[in-house]
Amino acid sequence: MIDENGEQLGIMPPYEALKVARERGLDLVEVSPNAVPPVCRIQDYGRYLYEKEKSERAARKRQKVIVVKEVKFSVTVDEHDYQTKKNQAVRFLNEGDKVKASLRFRGRQMAHRELGYNIINRLIQDVGDAGVVEFMPRMEGTILHAILAPVKKDAAKPKPPVPPSPQPPAQRPPA
Repeated sequence: MIDENGEQLGIMPPYEALKVARERGLDLVEVSPNAVPPVCRIQDYGRYLYEKEKSERAARKRQKVIVVKEVKFSVTVDEHDYQTKKNQAVRFLNEGDKVKASLRFRGRQMAHRELGYNIINRLIQDVGDAGVVEFMPRMEGTILHAILAPVKKDAAKPKPPVPPSPQPPAQRPPA
């Protein structure tokens, strides 16, 4: 049993603990039911729920939702279209989103799957440092796709100390 100030009151039967809580005008809250004996605390239950909700809201505000953006290619993609879609993929990765690069084969294009693999592998090479491959290119039906994830940024690294600059030599007066 713990009171409202955080001090331990010792082990007591539930009816006595409830009696003490009612005398103080507070609630008896079971904090750790699996402990032997169970741990209870005297506190205002409404305030406890409010603090808990407030901390959960703050945690939700800080979390980053990762979105998967898709960039679609075709086997017959022209150079300018390829560059435009590659730049889109790099922009998405820099914003912190994952990128799904997909390439659809139509009709007889399925006979030349290596052309599709070449385009996706070229994209992976061109993206370079902006992203890492999460799933290598693979076929699912008539669609070849790969997933790229943004590079995780390390925590702010401390800068190495700057050595003091050398002092200019002292000027000697003319003799």
